[in-house]
Amino acid sequence: MTPLSEKPPSNSQRAYQALRDMIFSGELAPGSDHLESEMASRLGVSRTPVREAALMLESQGLLELRPRKGVRILPVSPDDMAEIYDVLTELECLAARSAAEKRLTDKSLQTLTNAIESMELAVSAGDLEQWAQSDDAFHRELVRLGGNSRVTAIFEMMNDQVRRARAVTLFMRDMPVQSNEDHRQVYEAIKAGDAKRAGEVHRSHRQNAKQMMLDLLQKHRLLSV
Repeated sequence: MTPLSEKPPSNSQRAYQALRDMIFSGELAPGSDHLESEMASRLGVSRTPVREAALMLESQGLLELRPRKGVRILPVSPDDMAEIYDVLTELECLAARSAAEKRLTDKSLQTLTNAIESMELAVSAGDLEQWAQSDDAFHRELVRLGGNSRVTAIFEMMNDQVRRARAVTLFMRDMPVQSNEDHRQVYEAIKAGDAKRAGEVHRSHRQNAKQMMLDLLQKHRLLSV
């Protein structure tokens, strides 16, 4: 029996992905306003898929739908980022402790290992973009290993905002050598089944990342309302 081919994405799904990519790339800049008709023309679709996509992006905190005025790409203020990092810190520390308590095998931890190795290679090569991708993979895998689907859902929503801010500040920061060391220490604690240390090290790591991000946003007045 021939397997059914995958259903092609709908116009709404394609519009959603295209607009999301444009927001993260900066093509749709924070604080900018756009008519639905303008975006529909850019994407080559009708206004209905654009509105459906905009509703999904609004629920993720990426834009605001305004009656008769189209959409506004939401900026991220330092206050927003402080709150987001506080939430992510608690979620990821919970995930790190839960992962450690599971006494995971080397095979189960392989994706985490791969992310750490990729980050270290990226720093050695001075490739911050690759480092950022691998860093994101590390945090996503850490949350997945925690095994709590609700934590994962909230993390994905919040992490999008962090990615937006980091895309702007990435080349203003120092090489993340200490960040890589933090990741390796969290991994070692999880591998050893030391839930307390896994949570403590990761909390310190996230708090340092939060302060660095806030300092950059405030210094350069980036993404503020």
